[in-house]
Amino acid sequence: MKPAAPLKELVSVGELLRRRLKETKRTPEELAEAVEVPPEYVEDLISGKRRPPLPGRTDVYERMTRFLGLGRTDLAACATAERASTKAKKNAGPDATVRRALLDMCEPATAAELERRAKRDTAELIDFIERVVDVAQASVRRILDDPIALRLAATKNGTEYMTMRLRVLEFLDATPPTLTMADVQNWVMPKISRWDVDFTTGVLRVVLKTQDTPEQNRRRPIVGRGRRG
Repeated sequence: MKPAAPLKELVSVGELLRRRLKETKRTPEELAEAVEVPPEYVEDLISGKRRPPLPGRTDVYERMTRFLGLGRTDLAACATAERASTKAKKNAGPDATVRRALLDMCEPATAAELERRAKRDTAELIDFIERVVDVAQASVRRILDDPIALRLAATKNGTEYMTMRLRVLEFLDATPPTLTMADVQNWVMPKISRWDVDFTTGVLRVVLKTQDTPEQNRRRPIVGRGRRG
């Protein structure tokens, strides 16, 4: 297959996929099979119904690039630009049930202080929640690189491999406004034991759960101030 011509200007991910599928005489169904996602996933990307996933939180761009012979960074560059052009709703946080569940995972005194501060301005609380979710997503992202573990998880949950893979991809692209209780129960709670905040420094401390048995469970903290762009 002839490699794609160098990308002269950034376009939407959907436009780039549509153009390259036509050039290579491939179908969206064939692309979906190569990426191991349902056909609807690819169709929604092409039509613009689905926001392009964050490049650092997915493996679909690498798979699409290999299958379509695109430039190594073409899809990631287009996705980054497209996401940047779509302004998120300012200070949009999770719904009340999700927010309560995440605060229940926080040190009680810190959670109470965050709620007190949120009565004046919710931006700080939403920022910390986003950073906590970022930590969980970074941990879950590794599952995509371990198909055996993913198949085992699918079997354990009584579902198909591709369905489980799609659930992982959906969670990895979740944001506070789109986060569901299923996301919290299936992905955040199994990964995070407790989180806390140092209000003086703004440092977030997250204690991850290990995959050991309860008797061997050794908790390891992740401390950081940064956040996803």
